[in-house]
Amino acid sequence: MKTMMQILRDLTPLNRAVCSLGYDQAVDYLREVLPFRVISVPSSREHNGWVIPPSWDVEEARIVKDGRTVYDGTAHPLGVIGLSKSFSGTVSLEELRRHLHYDHRHDDSIPCHYRQQFRSWSRDWGFCMPKRIFDQLAPGYYEVVIRTEEAPGALKILEYKHPGSLDFTIVLGGNLDHAGAANDGLAGCVVGLEVLRRLLDRKTKFTYSLVLSPGIIGSELYLAGLNQSERSRILEGIFLEMLGSATPLAVQESRRCLVSALHALKASLDQLGLSYRTGPFESIIVNDEYVWENYGIPMLSFSRFPYPEYHSSRDSMEIIEETSLNEAVDALIGAVDWLEASPLVIKKFEGNVCLSNPQYDLYVDYGQIALGDTLSAQGRQMRCLMDFVPALDRPVSVKAVADHVGLPEKETLEYLQRWAVKRLIDLL
Repeated sequence: MKTMMQILRDLTPLNRAVCSLGYDQAVDYLREVLPFRVISVPSSREHNGWVIPPSWDVEEARIVKDGRTVYDGTAHPLGVIGLSKSFSGTVSLEELRRHLHYDHRHDDSIPCHYRQQFRSWSRDWGFCMPKRIFDQLAPGYYEVVIRTEEAPGALKILEYKHPGSLDFTIVLGGNLDHAGAANDGLAGCVVGLEVLRRLLDRKTKFTYSLVLSPGIIGSELYLAGLNQSERSRILEGIFLEMLGSATPLAVQESRRCLVSALHALKASLDQLGLSYRTGPFESIIVNDEYVWENYGIPMLSFSRFPYPEYHSSRDSMEIIEETSLNEAVDALIGAVDWLEASPLVIKKFEGNVCLSNPQYDLYVDYGQIALGDTLSAQGRQMRCLMDFVPALDRPVSVKAVADHVGLPEKETLEYLQRWAVKRLIDLL
């Protein structure tokens, strides 16, 4: 069985542009590791202004001066800007520099220039190179050749589902593109793959789905391709990003205030003794999470962002730590354990129930200050719980509810079981 590190070593060197031979090779490789379903969206399809770029591969890319090659753009997958046009001609240094891009952070690294893949209707030719080479270019004229191969392509999305007993799905997402990068996208993909491999022989309550696609456009087209019924079965998700570096773990919250996976993941990290930071939506990273959220699906981010090698050729196997990958997998498996153990609360009524009515007998009298009662913290928390249940607008775990109101999970469950007896909620 291929390890996470082996998969990263094999796939990192590929030029995984959105539609490319390198991306297709990664798809074929991963299907041998896990039996993914391939969702292929043809380039003729356009959705909400998103245009699938053509299949694009670089055959030759050279800058030559006085018969000597001063730069070979094929030496690294980032050496040519994404979706560069073909070009052949003689240009001055001044003109050449208008088509050259370098990393402003590091003199020795090549930057990632990817924006044309999202703007295939407006393209230029160009190279990416280290700043030290850019600075050494002498005045004069240069022979430039960029020869690419293009054809109508298809955007490919990988999906694997581990079926559960309930009709609710927890999604793990990742980005499979990013040419030549080990941490950005790919490390999250292999972590998600390892989690699903560990669930293979396990019976679960939830269905767990792993969806790997090109960044942003892939998530948009995946979700757009689902009907409303299919989308409604996706309860929540965790987007896995940049989990191989030695940088600290970070858990970014959903736009929604109550998400079971958030409480489960934090509990798992605490149980493992792993340090991490948390932040509200889009405070740590902005990636595919917003796409899922805009389809009504709460999506956390689990990452090690930021890291100094981001969007550069320095994002290589040299920065990947096996310990970092294993920590992320262990944390996610622990989160699965918490999700599976805590019953799911599903509300079955509308409006507000008169809890003191003998028909229900669910009111817990927490006292009244005007009558001389001392209000305990536990009494206030119980009042929050009584008020909170009618406000539930989607299924959520007992643990998430307990954490939200500040009560122990056992006490919260015992009280909610009384609601279940009255058939106001289901506990699954």
